[in-house]
Amino acid sequence: MINWGIAAYNHDGAIASVQDDKILFAGHAERYSGIKNDKNLNEGIILDALAYGEPDVIHWYENPTLKNLRRFHAGQGWDKNYLKFKSELKRLGVKKPIKYHLHHETHAAAGFYTSGYESAAVLVIDAIGEFDTASIWHATPHGMKKIWSLKYPSSLGLFYSAITHRCGLKPNEEEYILMGMSAYGDPDKYYESMALLLDENLHRGCRWWEHGKEDHFDFAASAQKIYTEEFEVLLQKTKELLPNEHNLVLMGGCALNCVANNKAIKYYENVWIMPNPGDAGSSLGAILAGTRNHVTWEGPYLGTNIVGNWDHKHMIDYLSEGKMIGVAKGRAEFGPRAFGNRSLLADPRGPEVQDKVNEIKRRQEFRPFAPIIMEEHAHKYFSMPIKTAPYMQFVFECTSKEVPAITHADGTSRVQTVTQEQHPEMYKLLEMWYARTGCPMLLNTSLNIKGKPMVNTWKDAMDFEEMYGVKCF
Repeated sequence: MINWGIAAYNHDGAIASVQDDKILFAGHAERYSGIKNDKNLNEGIILDALAYGEPDVIHWYENPTLKNLRRFHAGQGWDKNYLKFKSELKRLGVKKPIKYHLHHETHAAAGFYTSGYESAAVLVIDAIGEFDTASIWHATPHGMKKIWSLKYPSSLGLFYSAITHRCGLKPNEEEYILMGMSAYGDPDKYYESMALLLDENLHRGCRWWEHGKEDHFDFAASAQKIYTEEFEVLLQKTKELLPNEHNLVLMGGCALNCVANNKAIKYYENVWIMPNPGDAGSSLGAILAGTRNHVTWEGPYLGTNIVGNWDHKHMIDYLSEGKMIGVAKGRAEFGPRAFGNRSLLADPRGPEVQDKVNEIKRRQEFRPFAPIIMEEHAHKYFSMPIKTAPYMQFVFECTSKEVPAITHADGTSRVQTVTQEQHPEMYKLLEMWYARTGCPMLLNTSLNIKGKPMVNTWKDAMDFEEMYGVKCF
């Protein structure tokens, strides 16, 4: 039996396909349309999903009736956008029964049923579901039970998005830029006055909040400090409600805040964050909320497949000459971060490398880059309280002065560790790079430019190469 899950028409549309305990496909609509954060489905992603088999049942990632009741309560009016997916599927001949699930339930299910844990505490934090904005679940072999929730309009996620908007960035898309900006500001400058915003309904932002001569870096630093403190309060509540659980599953769009995520390691022995914890990941979560079955998690490489062999030798030659290279091989990553199949790589050691890569990607010069490193060498370069960090979900102090291109202004790095089992081709590349240079890591960022989705197909990679002069392999 094949189940499809769909999340769309809010932001970042996605489709997932699961057969029994195997994830067949999971991809983002934006990669096919070329429109960053595209909320709409399109023919390309539907046909890619259909290539793995027609679904028997379709699962939707939220309850549209309850969502519209909340919209009506908030004065937003009734929304029928969710009906678009029915007509889009019907046009392509897909007519199957549809099951609807609760928004936070799909977040929780995406995390727990990919975790491999027999039981866990599950903490979900996002801007807003139907009414829930944060929730705590107890997941066991018998299923998941919600034991606490925070209701709209109180929302830690809406707070962070409102400050994102206040700084001239795009809410529901560029919160990660605000997080990067926070390392450059004074976290105490606006802390007290900004903390009062937690008591406000910030669904429409906080443009009205003024402070004379403003510094958006200080805004970002204060917002990050407030978010991290409130996040820790929620961790403490989770521990209080489920004191016997040693496993934590963290989900919702706020789980992408890798600066705050380190707090979770203080409270739990094991922490799992599915690499696509936001709404797009709930396409998979909708299926799992319906089936209540664990799936085999083999990694985030679940999207469009680019067939071809890795040319390790020539890749190393280019990198050794101080050049950047693009990697477009294998199945695309499911989630907002590149883990080696749609990556832009560079030598992390040069002081000018970060500026060069930011120039290619058309990004702000303050934006940080992540290191991708052989797992067995990670502790020589980073102060890591955990052994492995394969999905860039935490930040750790960089203890080396040799790699400035992947070290942020606050001295930390968003680390991705790699083993031969997790990604044999990338591990081989790092192994050869280490043999040639003595450095076991590379700078890794997504193969795209600011405001555009990651490369999806080989044609996309060739277009990128021609337009930006970066050799793609």
